[in-house]
Amino acid sequence: MKKQVVLPGIAFTERPEPVDAGIRETGEQRSESAPPAAAEAMLQADGWPPMADMLHSLFVFEPTTPEPAPITVLGLDCGGARGPAALTAEQRALLQEADVLCGGKELLAAFEDGDGLKARPLPLTLPLEPLLSRLSQMRAAGERVLLLADGDPLFFGIGATLVRQLGAEAVRLIPAVSSLQQACARLALPWHKVVCLSLHGRDDLGPLNAASSKGAPLCILTDARMTPDVLARHLLDRGVDWFTAWIFERMGAPDEARHQLSLAETACRTFGPACTLLLIPGEHPRRPHLGLDAEELAVEGKLITKKPVRAAALSLLRVGPRHVVWDIGSGSGAVALEAAVLAHEGRVVAVERSAGRAMSIQENRRRFGAAILDVCLGQAPECLPSLPDPQRVFIGGGLSGEDAEDILGHVCHRLPPGGRLVASCVLLDTFCLCRRFLEGLGWPLEIMQGQASEARELAGDLHLAALNPVFLLAAQKPASGGA
Repeated sequence: MKKQVVLPGIAFTERPEPVDAGIRETGEQRSESAPPAAAEAMLQADGWPPMADMLHSLFVFEPTTPEPAPITVLGLDCGGARGPAALTAEQRALLQEADVLCGGKELLAAFEDGDGLKARPLPLTLPLEPLLSRLSQMRAAGERVLLLADGDPLFFGIGATLVRQLGAEAVRLIPAVSSLQQACARLALPWHKVVCLSLHGRDDLGPLNAASSKGAPLCILTDARMTPDVLARHLLDRGVDWFTAWIFERMGAPDEARHQLSLAETACRTFGPACTLLLIPGEHPRRPHLGLDAEELAVEGKLITKKPVRAAALSLLRVGPRHVVWDIGSGSGAVALEAAVLAHEGRVVAVERSAGRAMSIQENRRRFGAAILDVCLGQAPECLPSLPDPQRVFIGGGLSGEDAEDILGHVCHRLPPGGRLVASCVLLDTFCLCRRFLEGLGWPLEIMQGQASEARELAGDLHLAALNPVFLLAAQKPASGGA
């Protein structure tokens, strides 16, 4: 809800919600907490917000003139010529009408010598919140603001941030050719088929992991930390080796560099701080599948959840495409790999305390190119707090020790309402402990015993050899109550 605050001589609206972490085109993130009670009392007493809020909150100023002009965001062709002479007649008219010219230092430098330019320069600085408030104030006072941007302002650019914070009515967007379009044009690649990602100012590789198995070209905007060689090493570590990399450095500049490399070659090179990376799949991506055979996997000490148990457990988990799934006591990672088939746009974490078995999971991930599968080497429950909150949890091992209730307690606490837990129990004591714990929470509980047989050769024929019976306990966290 917006909160009206009136200061002497001007009215404006505070938008106290924090700026979304999506302002990552600038690499900036911020968090806010609600003002303390004393500060709220001060605000109500004299009409002025606390000084800390005045310095850190984003204020959207209410216009003091009728129908103020929107802030115009003018995109400039990525890699094209800069300066007034490179503009069209319509663009030069916008420049001549502007009272304020905002942009990065390099863009402003290209326009500082424009003939008859009346606009005063305003550098685009970080953090963005004070600048956005200032631009809003200028617009409210009747000044015409022109903001210069590279390419399309809505392609991982500042345009989306301005619209989100100031409102669509306060912003006019004029796009130009983006870095994606420029790169695709160089390769004659239809860019409507490309999956676009930005790692400029971001460190979450989850979208890249999920996109790598789609069989589509990927366009990735990089920065000084997430360079193409770093991303290539990350993908190769997860078995993703089916891409050819096209790297464009300083695209459009006289010294533009273009590289066509395999991911292995890319991993061994160094690149500049701002590249456009196109990954073109050369073959069908490898993927895990449901019903993995033990012979397909690296398995230590025969520690693998049998195929019938995996099928039943996954049916009870009800994994969705974007779910975060934990597989605790993962062993060979068979359940985690099959969960990755179902949570193909989410994330799967295999938790394993044995270093040898964790290495087997990594090898199995590499064999199947299961990029969304993370391996956590650690002892539950101590290693669990650092993991992302799950929507689904499978516990295949670790419940026969003294930490069993602590593991169950942590899992049940971290699951959201509607989240599901499935525990596999071979021992009766473990089954009784799980049942008692979950029933004590009042969670709806399903119990299944799986007992299957598999054909084996005997006396020149086949016989059915029984597998160990396994109890599966499935519980769903209620909408209210519980851990």
